[in-house]
Amino acid sequence: MKSADRPNLKVDPDRLWSSLMELAEIGGTEKGGVCRIALTDLDRQGRDLFVRWAKSAGATIKVDQLGNIFARREGRDPAKPPVMTGSHLDTQPTGGKFDGAYGVMAGLEVLRVLHDSGYITEAPIEVAVWTNEEGCRFAPAMVASGVFGGAFTLEQALSIRDRDGVSFGEALKAIGYDGPEPVGGRPVGAFFEAHIEQGPILEREKKTIGVVTGAQGQRWYEVTWAGMESHAGTTPMEGRRDALVGAAELIVACRRIGNWPNGRSTVGVLESRPQSRNTIPGHVFMTIDFRHPDDGALTKMDAEMRAAAAEIAARHRLDVKIEQIWYFPPSPFAPHLVDSVRRAAAQAGYDHMDIVSGAGHDACYVSHVAPTAMVFVPCKDGISHNEVEDADKADVGAGCQILLQAMVEQADA
Repeated sequence: MKSADRPNLKVDPDRLWSSLMELAEIGGTEKGGVCRIALTDLDRQGRDLFVRWAKSAGATIKVDQLGNIFARREGRDPAKPPVMTGSHLDTQPTGGKFDGAYGVMAGLEVLRVLHDSGYITEAPIEVAVWTNEEGCRFAPAMVASGVFGGAFTLEQALSIRDRDGVSFGEALKAIGYDGPEPVGGRPVGAFFEAHIEQGPILEREKKTIGVVTGAQGQRWYEVTWAGMESHAGTTPMEGRRDALVGAAELIVACRRIGNWPNGRSTVGVLESRPQSRNTIPGHVFMTIDFRHPDDGALTKMDAEMRAAAAEIAARHRLDVKIEQIWYFPPSPFAPHLVDSVRRAAAQAGYDHMDIVSGAGHDACYVSHVAPTAMVFVPCKDGISHNEVEDADKADVGAGCQILLQAMVEQADA
């Protein structure tokens, strides 16, 4: 179908915004953010609300063995692979209203527009809610879309345990979303994900739409340091085996490594034992997150970090263990779908620019098994993973309109 033959479908920005704000009440925090951790009862409440809304928009619901939800609006040809969109409903402990939730609610708004207009696309339309995108309770991040994309096995995902020893499978069953459907293994015609940028570039460049051409590669590490606990007052400085000093020096080294052009480096967790003010720490646990859009550069960052850790350990007579718990290479998106997003932005008259995602998204793993693209909209001051995370209603509506146009174009191709 030519674009001129399609109906003039328009999203309702007010309805979309209202849904985002109502969803944000589930796990809402005093500072205006959201704490809706994966596979908790609050996560269940958010899922239940989405399912209810999707059914009201005429969609049928299926849930797979990892709790991924698929809301489907049938097309004229049910045999065609669906054009899919979606994101996640879980948040960081100090998360905001838009990260993930925007992509799900934008997909819901697409379903609502099609339902209200009575327009039936040639291929089916589906909206996915991916489980445990954030990875803050069950590491690594994006594990359920990772199984869908073939990066992990179902058994690996179900056996992951949180810090309290609860397994992913146990928590999934506890909230009633351990569905019967197999994870992945079916064709997807196209996948789009709408998201806030989570960075400052679009706002700085005064662009409404980011046409995402791909995402950075990432490496996550867990590092343990072992020294020797000893008395803070009686142990001379030159005789100490202070595990926390080793960790501190590696933090500084990682900061330097992250300053490579286009690089990113973060130490997000640091735990020392025995947590006594007058005892030298003998054990430290820390995490490292490296990112870069070039896989070769990411590999060099890895080598430089390991060399720095070995040198620090030898100098301070410490033992260090480095475990890479997660890796995925840079993810280029499908050129024809990127063009579809770019074309939709131009047709709708929005200022837009190409951009590489600095964050990982479910779309990165879906891109392993289906053509994929993303739509970014600005967020205030580029702040995300924070309770003050914010976005403009008009921008949120604009991104959803681009999503609608791109999905309908692909579904009618």
